[in-house]
Parts: sequence; C-alpha cells; structure tokens
Amino acid sequence: MPFFPDSPRPRRPLRLLAPWLAGALPLVLGVGILYWQAERDLEASASNTANQALAQFDLMLDNVAAAANELAPLAGQPCAEVTLALREQVTRRPFVRSTNLGLDDHLYCSSLFGDISEPINPGDYADGRLWLMDGNPVTPGQALLVYRAAQDEQTALATLDGYHLANALRMIGRDQPVLLQVGNSWLAPNGSVHDAPSPAFAVAPTQLASSRYPLSVSTGYPAGATWQWVASHPLLLALVVFLALVAGGVCRWLLRRAHSPRAELARALDANEFIPYYQPVVRGITGRWAGVEVLMRWQHPREGLVRPDLFIPFAEHSGLIVPMTRHLMRQAANDLRAHAERLEDDFHVGINITAEHCQDLALLDDCRDFLAGFAPGRVTLVLELTERELIRPTPITHQLFEALHNLGVMIAIDDFGTGHSSLAYLREFKVDFLKIDQSFIATIGKDALSGHIVDSIIELSGKLDLGIVAEGVEDTVQRDYLVERRVEFLQGYLFGRPVPLHALIDQLPAP
Repeated sequence: MPFFPDSPRPRRPLRLLAPWLAGALPLVLGVGILYWQAERDLEASASNTANQALAQFDLMLDNVAAAANELAPLAGQPCAEVTLALREQVTRRPFVRSTNLGLDDHLYCSSLFGDISEPINPGDYADGRLWLMDGNPVTPGQALLVYRAAQDEQTALATLDGYHLANALRMIGRDQPVLLQVGNSWLAPNGSVHDAPSPAFAVAPTQLASSRYPLSVSTGYPAGATWQWVASHPLLLALVVFLALVAGGVCRWLLRRAHSPRAELARALDANEFIPYYQPVVRGITGRWAGVEVLMRWQHPREGLVRPDLFIPFAEHSGLIVPMTRHLMRQAANDLRAHAERLEDDFHVGINITAEHCQDLALLDDCRDFLAGFAPGRVTLVLELTERELIRPTPITHQLFEALHNLGVMIAIDDFGTGHSSLAYLREFKVDFLKIDQSFIATIGKDALSGHIVDSIIELSGKLDLGIVAEGVEDTVQRDYLVERRVEFLQGYLFGRPVPLHALIDQLPAP
C-alpha cells in the first residue's frame, strides 16, 4: 500500500532535517563537480595558452636566430663592407629590428648606425644567447630581446622589438595574463620589463620552457577565477539548484508517507478521516428500502478517498479496528439520527465486525450507545461477521453474542460460502442472517455450478430459519432469479452504490 512502507516513521528532528540534508547533498556534489570541472577547464586553457605563446616566441626567434647565425661568419670584416648585409637581414627577416657584428666581445658595426664601438658582456645573456633588455639608448624604456650568435671570437647580434613580444602576449592571453621569462627578467603584456621574480598565479599556474631557446612562458588565473567560471555557467548552476530542490522535495514527500501502518491509521483516526458510506439494502419482493450497510472509507488529505481493502487489513493487524469501528458507529448514529423520520420502522443498519470485536464486551456498550439514539423499533442494528480472521468461540464470545441478542442486535455471516469457517459459525454461534457472497451472484445465468451453490445456500437458510441477503446484485437477471427464489433482501449496484450521507439522504424514499 502506498501509505505504509515497511520503514518506521523517523523521529521528528530527523524528519525536519532530512529534506534539507537531501537537498544539500546534490547541491554540494553538484557545485563540487562544477568547481572541479572549472579547475580542469582553467588548467586546460592555461596549458593551451602557454603552448600557443611558446610556439609563437619560438617562431619569432627562429627568424632572429637565423639572421644572427647567417651574419656571424662576417664578423671581423670592415663595417663598410658588411653594412649592406646587415641591413638586408633586417629587411628580409620578419620581427628582426636590427643586426650587429662584434669581434672579441666588442661591438663594432650596426645596421642602424654603421660604425659603433660598444663592449659585449656575454654574462648579460641567458645561456649566452638571449638578453631581455629594458630598452637601449635609441628606444629607452621599450623592451628589446637580443639574440647572440657566437663563433669563437666572432659575434653576431640580432634584436627583436619588444612591441611584437608584448603584442603576442596580449593577443594570445586575452582571457588570462601571459608572461615571457628570459633569465632573471620577465616581460609583461603591457611591454614593461621587470628584473624582480615573476608573480605567482593562484589558479591553474602553468609554466612551459622552450626546448630551443633559453626562455619560458608562464600563465594562470588570479584568485577567485574558479568561482567566476562557475558563475559564468548559470544554466548548469540552475540545474544543480533544481536537482537539489527536487531531492529535498522528494525526501520530504517520502518522509511524509514513510509512516508505519499503525501510526498513520492512528493519525487518521485522531483527524476524523474515517467516514461512513452507506449502501442501500432493499426488500426482494417490494424493492423498498429495508436498510443500509455502513462501510468505512478513508478520506485521506493527500490521496483522496481510499478503498477499504487498502487499509482495513492493516487496521485489523494493528489492533485499531475496534476504535475505528466505534468511531464509525458513532458517526453513523449521528448521521441517521438527524434523519430518523425518513427511515421506515425496523430500518436495518449493518456494520462489519471482526474477530477482535468478538473478544471484548465493550462491543455491547458500543451497540447500546448506537441504539440509544433512536426510538424503539425504528432501527435494527445488524453486526456482520467477516472472515478475514477466524472468530474463536470463547466464554466471552458466547456471553457477548447472547447479550447482543438480548439487546435486539442481529448477527449476520458476511460473504457466506467463501470462507472455511462459515459452517463452523453456524454451529458455534446463533446467527440471524446469511449474506451470499457477490462472487456467486455474479455467475447467475452463466455458471450452473455457482447457481446450484446459490440455491443450496437459499435452501440451507430456509431449513435453519435464517434471513438471507444477496450481495452484488448488478442486473435485473440476477434480481429476478433471486426474487423468484424468495430471497428476502438484496444489495448491489443495481439498487445503489456506497455513497456519503448527503447522497444517501437524497436517495431515501419519502416517509
């Protein structure tokens, strides 16, 4: 049954906290996964950016190094004779700003000025080949990368304008800063050269060194970049929040349903959710109303109207069937008392009882209270014995049944012919009515064997001087068959379905 899973109801503090925990779990997991994915994406992006930058700088230096290596054998020749060659390299090679020749660590010829005289300090060059300068006398404050090619005492220098380097840093590192490191100096995207240690990146720090030149590039993201990535994906965040809400809502829904059968039935009983429905019983010969059977229904606040077969067995096993029946009898008495003038004399009111009722003399008080609300002779109370549990004959049972008969209460065996104890009840208890089960009535005119069973029950009731009620009459063929055999009372959808009080009052015949 959907209302009664096997697990007991959790204690209230846990029930209040559990939906929040259930919602927090996918939220934390979801945000954690997004955070992890953000780190992976940022690391991949930083690695890709560093590789692009390194490839670009290697390409630039390939041009510069080629110029220097081609000019190095010319070192030592008169400047006037090699100036044209120096300037040709500047013109022919991309990224080359100037070329220079030196001999014995002394610069003597430049593509810009021709004859010059300046010392060359190999210690200024990383690995003896690269020097990141913060400008020169011609362009002070403008970065310059110098490549040195040395062959014995011969030296050729080729320079790369820092503008190209800074422009590459800006273009490749549009989404995060990229730095160029040469020796102890590093170049920022704004073109400035720094001799201090390069800054560390808080998120996805990445540094790659060139395999061909003594330089490296570093990149990464500032603190908080991971959360910025997460915040930049609102649809994923919304999905995580939605899943958290669903998890919390489902947990709350399950907890509200996760009640033990007894606890839920007790709650429903306290909330007056069990209500009486009334199904008419008519006289076979005249078709006039002879009474009603009172049937219990559960008006559940969330599930709506619940069928009795879904909760009555739980009520019997949990020991709540007695107070539930007592509640039903009180409601039915109040309902019918308010319309007693519409009821014919000797109006039968049938109520189902079980084995548990028959072991408690309190049932006698319940019946006495029920009848006290009506004038003598107006209502006849009929207790219908169900066979879901066997009624064992005990001194209390015999005392109870005798007292009930003295009170004017009649006893009927419900669903006669289907239970293993029906004949035993006839032998052990004094009963007044037999109710033929609807499974036999449904086969009238269709199954000869069932027809014989119906005829046998009718014959048995006559021999024992018992009243008889046929349940489940749904068509005129069944009705005519039973009337022909002088069955006293009929009940079924042909005459009316179980209905609440207001519908019953509308159907009651005029007094």
